[in-house]
Amino acid sequence: MLGVAYAHPACMTFDARDTPMAPWRQGLHQIVFEADTAAGKWFDVVLIASILASVAAVMLDSVAAIHMRFGAPLLWIEWGFTLLFTAEYVVRLLSVRQPGRYATSFFGVVDLLAILPTYLSLFMVGTQSLLVIRALRLLRIFRVFKLGHYVKEAEVLLRALRASRAKITIFIVSVLSIALIVGALLYLIEGEANGFTSIPRAMYWAIVTMTTVGYGDIAPRTVLGQIAASGLMILGYAIIAVPTGIVSAELAQQATRRPVSTQACLACSREGHEDDATHCKYCGAGLYPAGKSPAG
Repeated sequence: MLGVAYAHPACMTFDARDTPMAPWRQGLHQIVFEADTAAGKWFDVVLIASILASVAAVMLDSVAAIHMRFGAPLLWIEWGFTLLFTAEYVVRLLSVRQPGRYATSFFGVVDLLAILPTYLSLFMVGTQSLLVIRALRLLRIFRVFKLGHYVKEAEVLLRALRASRAKITIFIVSVLSIALIVGALLYLIEGEANGFTSIPRAMYWAIVTMTTVGYGDIAPRTVLGQIAASGLMILGYAIIAVPTGIVSAELAQQATRRPVSTQACLACSREGHEDDATHCKYCGAGLYPAGKSPAG
């Protein structure tokens, strides 16, 4: 007779990422993070409309004539939207298994920054103008209207930028080194009489010149300084093309074009998973509640 082996409970591993969620939390997650149901889609549409209205209110309040006439009503509107978004942020934390992961994710940080300026305005006047960061929350529109291919393209772009990070860092260090050397040279040639009062100010001129911005607030007056400036201008045109080429090369290497779903992870709320994925590629948790699959 064959024996049946049983695993001792002490030997079984427990993964909190796949802990079953209470039904009410799963329901909240479906509404807040997904757009597959009518309730979820309406939630996101109302949220996007609220974001647009709140950003418009902040912009209108910055106009002096409007602020003098409607400052008080706009302030109440601003606080109303802030309290609404605060409640939404708390609900989002409650509807995921790992609130800390969501809080430190891109959208989690954006959601927090979208409400902080109003509270900070109680101590620092003027910080409420930073509420325009709420516009970043409109990126959720790609999930709301199931534009999964845009999510995929965003993933490709992010991977290319990450792969280019080392090259871009070297490029920036090189540009700053050139700005330091040329700035010190112009400081020596032109001197304080021509506006180059310090090496940092001369570096500012060098960066403005290399990027072809050319504010014109500082300009070399001597022949030798103008020759050095001409060389830096020509070098600037060559430098501008470098980061574009680096990122373009990395984009060309991103050959994978698999479909991407708009399913949000139940644990960390991250998106951008492959269409047939069953587990989150960021935290490893199951993407779907028990009994469900990518096919529904």
